[in-house]
Amino acid sequence: METNAHPTTDATPHHTPQTLRAFGTAMNSITVYGALGAIAFLAVAVAASSGHMVNTFMWVRAVLLPVVAVLIYRMAISASQGSRRAFERVGTLAVIMPIAIIGVDLIPGVCPPWYAAMQAVCMLPVIHVALITRGSALRAAFLRGR
Repeated sequence: METNAHPTTDATPHHTPQTLRAFGTAMNSITVYGALGAIAFLAVAVAASSGHMVNTFMWVRAVLLPVVAVLIYRMAISASQGSRRAFERVGTLAVIMPIAIIGVDLIPGVCPPWYAAMQAVCMLPVIHVALITRGSALRAAFLRGR
């Protein structure tokens, strides 16, 4: 007797092969964002320990962004289990975060160019999540759930 521990054709629209694949890709992107955020934190720590200028803004952002990755990942888990509210929050954050992060970094004097570039790279997986949450597979799953 065979059993499938991960059914792909559940009665809910949130468990179709397309939605499972889309959520898997989104969660992988969030994981990459978290890893890049951790690398950015380490870069700030190395810069500070080697005598380079590191301001409070850089420290706060370097600490908060990996923490935010964990929170978004948890929301993505809830969304993959059918939470419309979590899905909307993940989608909204994935659009707002890159605009806010990159926009603030472009203000002259806020941070050095290397840090702004690193933050822009960190936002690439988040932009990918924004595209996934607006893709047909997930949009259709949550439209049908109304």
